[in-house]
Amino acid sequence: MSWQKVLSTILHPVVMPTIGILTYFIITPNHITIREQLYLFITVFITTYLFPMLLLIFLKLTGRIKSFEVPSIKERKVPLFLMTCIFLFLGKFFQQYTIVNDLSFLFYGTLLGLIAVYFIFFLNIKTSLHLLSAGSALGFFVTLQLIYNISLLPLIVIFMLLAGLLATARLDLKAHTPKEVYLGFFIGFSCQLIVYYTL
Repeated sequence: MSWQKVLSTILHPVVMPTIGILTYFIITPNHITIREQLYLFITVFITTYLFPMLLLIFLKLTGRIKSFEVPSIKERKVPLFLMTCIFLFLGKFFQQYTIVNDLSFLFYGTLLGLIAVYFIFFLNIKTSLHLLSAGSALGFFVTLQLIYNISLLPLIVIFMLLAGLLATARLDLKAHTPKEVYLGFFIGFSCQLIVYYTL
């Protein structure tokens, strides 16, 4: 398997929320127990990874999608709608979980990005969901700096480098055009900032 496919799999959109919450627990000063962290981690993993993967398997078996890469706009509509519902649920869930309610920014920001992508479908424009997820993660950790008044520069640089490598991988695999890659990243990053400044 090529490095492009390996990176695309590791940083797949359904994996990024799990990476995001794990990174959050490592870097932020929070006062919740390991048991609570595990509960929240499992909740995010099940809702953003297991459910979507089971849905994709079902759609593949029923012939609604041709491959797990969901290449066409038409094939992406059902999975994207499901993900918007999941992120809305998680945004509300974390907003009410007072000790870690800043995690709601991650899910509301990604939700806004997914809604934007869905409406862009009507213009017959496909957007890279890989880069939307990478942009959302980067935007979220930029906002965490503002929330906690701490410097996360090393982490932000790492996420920027990963986003660059991921963009290169998606282009090398001919999964997207440069416009689709840039658009996905811009939407993901900017929606995190919009949510931070409006909520």
